Amino acid sequence: MTEGASELTKLSDRSRTILRQIVESYLETGEPVGSRNLSRVLPMTLSPASIRNVMSDLEQLGLIVAPHTSAGRLPTQLGLRMFVDGLLEVGDLTSKERRQIEAHITGKHSTSVDDVLREVGEMISGLSHCAGVVLTDKQVTRLKHMEFVLLEPGKALVVLVGEDQTVENRIISIPQGLPPSALAEAANYLNAHIRGLTMGEARARIELQLQSSRAELDELTKRVIQTGLAEWSGSLDDRKSLIVRGQANLLKDLNAQEDLERIRHLFDDLERKRDLVQLLGLSESADGVRIFIGSENKLFSLSGSSLIVAPFHDERRKVVGVLGVIGPTRINYARIIPMVDYTAKLVSRLLT
Repeated sequence: MTEGASELTKLSDRSRTILRQIVESYLETGEPVGSRNLSRVLPMTLSPASIRNVMSDLEQLGLIVAPHTSAGRLPTQLGLRMFVDGLLEVGDLTSKERRQIEAHITGKHSTSVDDVLREVGEMISGLSHCAGVVLTDKQVTRLKHMEFVLLEPGKALVVLVGEDQTVENRIISIPQGLPPSALAEAANYLNAHIRGLTMGEARARIELQLQSSRAELDELTKRVIQTGLAEWSGSLDDRKSLIVRGQANLLKDLNAQEDLERIRHLFDDLERKRDLVQLLGLSESADGVRIFIGSENKLFSLSGSSLIVAPFHDERRKVVGVLGVIGPTRINYARIIPMVDYTAKLVSRLLT
């Protein structure tokens, strides 16, 4: 049980019902709601005075707050978290929404994985009316071929070809005077062992073989192999591919100066790629949809934004990325949570 759901059990049925109505009203309108309006929509008969007493208790618990001089109440971040963890009734996608998502994803087999993920970012942004985000290793696909090309004394070009026909290359340093035959031997050895593996898996396997002396190679060739793999995979560790689409959606329905200030802070947050990559990386260990609300993460402490993300996997059930949406805290959680979950599952299916 989550912390929010656990705390919820301490509330009476009356308090839970009123908290739910305040949050749902906020998510729909963004405006404070007062006791008189609540008395008209609650599924139980309570006087405005009784409702005010309950609201006072909820306020003391830090679940709702009265903005400036308004008689109405808004949920706090803690109140939102409690609602999401224990009161939210997650809806299901419509048949039309499922078809839209499937059309964007399952019809993309002829394009590269990166192209598909960019399409996914655009699609989920359009459907959610928020900003879509996708984080993945740049090298998602598995290896097909690796080649070493001598450029000049002490320098070689490493060419890497993926199973999806993507090609990347990198210049590495090699021992001075290394004969071309050593480069050819290094390439032949690698290509006999790395096909179908990710770069991380290939590096782990080759290092194990070199350490156990199972690889019958001379020392210079071993150095070329180790240098090539270390240079490539080392740089890939810091080369996460971050895709952000649909920031313009965040500019819609702004109705106050504080909204503009919040969005300005959010745009600043989205520009800090390293921080956002670290935040999304936290979700790679999650088993399903993960939700960050406001200052629960320091990245969004000023903008008061929510992030809803889910991991996706390759055919070995290894997490290779996360996808989701960023928007204001009053986004439609009930609709977006199943949307993110369904999209992540379809992307996983595509990668298997």
